Amino acid sequence: MLSFRTTGYNGYACKYSPFYDNKIAVATSANYGLVGNGKLFILSINEDGSISEDAAFDTQDGLFDLSWSEAHENQIVTSSGDGTISLFDTTLPKFPIKKYAGHTREVFSVHWNLVDKSTFCTSSWDGTIGIWSPNRDDPLMRLIPPPSKTETRVEPVQNPNSVPLSSNKPIVPNPQNDCIYQAVFSPHDPSLLISCNRASHIQAWDIRSPQPLQLDFIAHGGLEALTCDFNKYRSSVIASAGVDKSIKIWDLRMIQSLSQPPPSAALGSPHHNVGPTPLNKLIGHDFAVRKISWSPHSGDMLLSASYDMTSRVWHDQTDHKARFLNNRFAHGQACKNIFHGHKEFVIGCDWSLWGDPGWVVTTGWDEMVYVWDSKRKY
Repeated sequence: MLSFRTTGYNGYACKYSPFYDNKIAVATSANYGLVGNGKLFILSINEDGSISEDAAFDTQDGLFDLSWSEAHENQIVTSSGDGTISLFDTTLPKFPIKKYAGHTREVFSVHWNLVDKSTFCTSSWDGTIGIWSPNRDDPLMRLIPPPSKTETRVEPVQNPNSVPLSSNKPIVPNPQNDCIYQAVFSPHDPSLLISCNRASHIQAWDIRSPQPLQLDFIAHGGLEALTCDFNKYRSSVIASAGVDKSIKIWDLRMIQSLSQPPPSAALGSPHHNVGPTPLNKLIGHDFAVRKISWSPHSGDMLLSASYDMTSRVWHDQTDHKARFLNNRFAHGQACKNIFHGHKEFVIGCDWSLWGDPGWVVTTGWDEMVYVWDSKRKY
């Protein structure tokens, strides 16, 4: 296990370089991202097992996410709390080479197109998704989810004397411009992306279509969906996670959109209140799951980071050839490893593309970055 401290700055996101086997970028914010500036760290893993800082860039507001360019080995795009997106060149000191302003609130995620390589997407608390080209000041396209005609419901607490919890909240409408926590491009199709929002909705978009929104469903029973990701080997399979502490595996081909409910699904029916049934449900975290990432080396391995101060490695036991014949909900058997190194919320995680499969990087609010082998017990 290797470590590096981002002194004075709390980690929000970390990513391995797609070009170098020893380069890691970390997006951080001062004061836990509530107020103050941010800092982008460029780190190198040295041959002696140490991690050193190659470069650092101070920003006027906290950084919430980052993504390496798929077209240029030294460029990184970051998302910030002031609603701006910045493009940095790691070989040029101090300042970004370009800034983009297209959101009115915090930009919470940014993701480079892995197939097209010439565009990236952002999602914001203003309820919109932006599709950008690095060469243009304005977004190529802005995706705005339509106002929902349905409501998500969580059963009320039966005991009035019990401690109030987030899962006891009453009916929550899904208004237009709801906070979108993450949007990611598909690694199989350059025009397909998915997003997750505060109202528990997972939405699939096709930017080539006149009506980009292709699929909309409730994923976590009305509780906030915080993160989502495409499987790198199965083009129709995604994962999502959120405040309900679970990670759910979905096959987009098997889901009915909220805009086209079954004839028997009236408002208030389980179709609207709970959502469809996932292929698999991974349970083990004690608090909300903040980040998930499918392995680039295996179609059934998943990495997660959580507010319970752990990062976990999961084995999705869903058989994509006979998914209904195996034990899909074998709770307790899917978690293959738990990393307890962090002392605060774990916010970011990523897999290494290089070397022996299984190396990962995590970062969190304890100002620490850890590089560890997911196959070893810690």
